[in-house]
Amino acid sequence: MRMSTWIRQHLAALRALLVLTAITGIVYPLAVFAIGQLPGLHEKADGSLIESDGKVVGSSLIGQSFTDADGNALTQYFQSRPSAAGDGYDPLSTGASNLGPEDIVDQNVFDPEGRASLLSTVCARSKKIGDREGVDGSRPYCTKDGVGAVLSVIGPRDADGEISRPVQVISVNQACPATPFLDAYRGVRVECAEPGVDYSVGRLVPIRGDAPAEPVVPADAVTASGSGLDPHISPAYAELQVPRIARERDVPEAEVRALVTAHTEGRTLGFLGEPRVNVVELNLDLDRTHPFRG
Repeated sequence: MRMSTWIRQHLAALRALLVLTAITGIVYPLAVFAIGQLPGLHEKADGSLIESDGKVVGSSLIGQSFTDADGNALTQYFQSRPSAAGDGYDPLSTGASNLGPEDIVDQNVFDPEGRASLLSTVCARSKKIGDREGVDGSRPYCTKDGVGAVLSVIGPRDADGEISRPVQVISVNQACPATPFLDAYRGVRVECAEPGVDYSVGRLVPIRGDAPAEPVVPADAVTASGSGLDPHISPAYAELQVPRIARERDVPEAEVRALVTAHTEGRTLGFLGEPRVNVVELNLDLDRTHPFRG
């Protein structure tokens, strides 16, 4: 290749680089910024910030925890859905727990540094919410004390891998000296789990129990969103909290319910997603219209 041809090709590439840099690195960002400043778009482009008394208190796109320093729910506020993002709603740690329906055995029963299973976490949250709201917090596959109702059934197996004759049955999520949630399984007494003992040799059997098929506590109250930042709860979870809010703030339930309705958003474009309630905006409006007297 002659030198002049090589130089022309590289000059053409350099010109293309400069032109594309100007378009995509300068013109396009400035155009997007300018469009974002138009009336009706400015607030969203700046992060959908929420102000109260002239101070920025949050964003309508990011949830918040309404708890005290010890993590206990502030009963005068509507509670958000759980968050797995950092310590809760941390935009720098956004994400889910990545735990699935097969995560049913608590590690903290055998290891003080371990964690509770997803099943037990959901059970504990449901029980706590049920106790707080004065409703039935029971769920399928949960014990009365709020852990996963899971047995390790130990015994000889048949050709299909099933336990043909149990010789020992352990409630793996209830460490001794806890009383097992079930007295007996297939004629064998159920025992509590001894810390440090490996029960993985047994077959794990979740026990459904007698909880209703449709729990009173909604699913979004006990599970985190995929991002961990969701500021919304379902209308059902908001309705569940109305009596407590009305009692704590000494206002009629109808007035609290009207606020919930005012902050309920419909499906996006009329058919995407589900109706939802923005908890941050709802609590701010609640403080403005019905201040908590303590």
